[in-house]
Amino acid sequence: MKLAKLALVLVAAGTLSACVDMPVGPDKSVDRNLIDRKDLSQLRAGVWIDPNGCDHWIIDDGVEGYLSQRLDKYGKPVCSGSAPPTVATGDFKGGATSVIGDPI
Repeated sequence: MKLAKLALVLVAAGTLSACVDMPVGPDKSVDRNLIDRKDLSQLRAGVWIDPNGCDHWIIDDGVEGYLSQRLDKYGKPVCSGSAPPTVATGDFKGGATSVIGDPI
């Protein structure tokens, strides 16, 4: 009986250790710039207004989209009222790649 329990514990430990070391997929925290070679700082941002009326910087390069809350120098949200809620304004698609582009 003790031998069966020990074998079960060893099998479970081996199975769990195999799961920890297995990669789940590609690292998506890094932009590899496979299609669009522009740095994010070279793209044009627009402003999207969230349902609460606060601003978010938005960039669409045709392959990926970027969104970041617009904050003042004290870290508080900026709610400018520059557009109605859930509307995006500005030339945020200006950095679209010529390979794929953005038809909308």
